[in-house]
Amino acid sequence: MEWGMKNRLARIINPKSRRSVMLAVDHGYFQGPTTGLRNLGKTVEPLLPYADSLMITRGALRNWIKPEINIPIVLRVSGGQSILKELSNEVITTAIDDALRINASALTCSIYVGSEFERESISNLSKIVNEGQRYGIPVLAVTAVGKEMARDARYLGLASRIAVEIGAHMIKTYYCENFSEVVGACGNAPVFIAGGKKIEEKAALQMAHDAISNGAVGVDMGRNIFQSDNPVGMVKAVRAIVHENASVDDGFEIYKS
Repeated sequence: MEWGMKNRLARIINPKSRRSVMLAVDHGYFQGPTTGLRNLGKTVEPLLPYADSLMITRGALRNWIKPEINIPIVLRVSGGQSILKELSNEVITTAIDDALRINASALTCSIYVGSEFERESISNLSKIVNEGQRYGIPVLAVTAVGKEMARDARYLGLASRIAVEIGAHMIKTYYCENFSEVVGACGNAPVFIAGGKKIEEKAALQMAHDAISNGAVGVDMGRNIFQSDNPVGMVKAVRAIVHENASVDDGFEIYKS
């Protein structure tokens, strides 16, 4: 791995703790102005000091995030369908030279293993891995899960391993029972858990704690932070669990305070 690739990965994953809190706010590319992100800048700006990186689209970045804020950008480069259609039918929406202009620290797209457009989504991943390799930009593969797909270790291990085999440098997947088997299927590729839909705060903190305990390097959480009644408290709590090995109860106290 070349210096530039290592340097970008080290910006996302803290070299000392080997952990990471990624804040996901790319939901608008298929959900539009979803709850919590109607005014994306107002919501996100107070959270940035406590996140290690920001997953976002180029349009949202340019419209709502101040360029003087020094946070690594994990740039969403896939899209093409809304929640009104079949989500797996995605294309690559962002050219590599625009990612370079943005100074992205990583690229990301979703793969939909088992869906109607599985092949096309895996092809999208292969394209951005090839482009990323050319310019020293790592790729985070998101194992998207459709409504009919089971979120179990067998499926998530399958999808994650395929992403690793295609060349993804990092994996984002869901937490599940026997999660360590999913992490093991990814070899040396760091694994992040997705926050998923909004759940009760203590349950979200428990999920983050269990994922870290079972081999994840961190979380890529969005709705469970920005849709919380205390987003700053929630991101601080998640950070304490990820980087400081705080207990769930201690994290919950941070959230409440």
